[in-house]
Amino acid sequence: MMPEKLQIENGFNFRELGGYQTTDGRRLKKHKLIRSAALSTLSKRDLTYLDEYGLRYDIDFRSPSERQKQPDRLPAQTSYNFAPVFTVDETKSQTDDREEDNRLLTERNAGFKQMLDAYNDIVLSANAKKAYRKFFDLLLANERDNESVIFHCSAGKDRTGMGAVYALTVLGVDQETIRADYLISNEFLKKRQGFKPVSDRVPVQAQNAIYSENIRALGCVSEKYLDCALGTMQREYGDLGHYLETELGITKQQKKELQQIYLED
Repeated sequence: MMPEKLQIENGFNFRELGGYQTTDGRRLKKHKLIRSAALSTLSKRDLTYLDEYGLRYDIDFRSPSERQKQPDRLPAQTSYNFAPVFTVDETKSQTDDREEDNRLLTERNAGFKQMLDAYNDIVLSANAKKAYRKFFDLLLANERDNESVIFHCSAGKDRTGMGAVYALTVLGVDQETIRADYLISNEFLKKRQGFKPVSDRVPVQAQNAIYSENIRALGCVSEKYLDCALGTMQREYGDLGHYLETELGITKQQKKELQQIYLED
């Protein structure tokens, strides 16, 4: 099934995760779990809409510099929680690095390699593990029906995508559906007018085929990126389930509590 797209005017990649079915026949409740891209451009109407939707917790996976440049706009009743997955934006969703721009112009597969490195760091770095543990703590705190957590980064595709992989796995959604949810970001990104994963400093006349290829790699999600992360987990920790238990500290009791909070028959 396609997730429900929220009616947001000045934001993109907003998705309600409620409605996904679990392997034991239950479903995720609506108005509980939302994923998105940046919240810095939301209109007053958007804020009213999200407040009425029940948004109570916001978890921001962006780096400190991303947050400083584009702070979240939130309804008054929403609690802001900062959980940077990276100390800098390794996915290059937003960057002002001239050296990086030059590399994208001259080095084949630079964007693809950058994304694989970023996904490895999402799995391996202590900072990322701390951020996703905080994410689960907030999910556990969101106990009331019709009150929602939103989790996001800049484009809502990589750091947010892995957060969704983790949460949906713990809730018992099958891996085929989880993978499909991860890949849907590409459909939202195609429709996003003007989204660019790197700076505008490279003049159009200087852009070449290598640059275009690298920009495409940085500006999308790919099964290869997800497989890189899952492969690293399997190699270093056994598998995704074991990683969630040993590295993010999700206990069997917490898993049960999360399913009670977020699932319905």
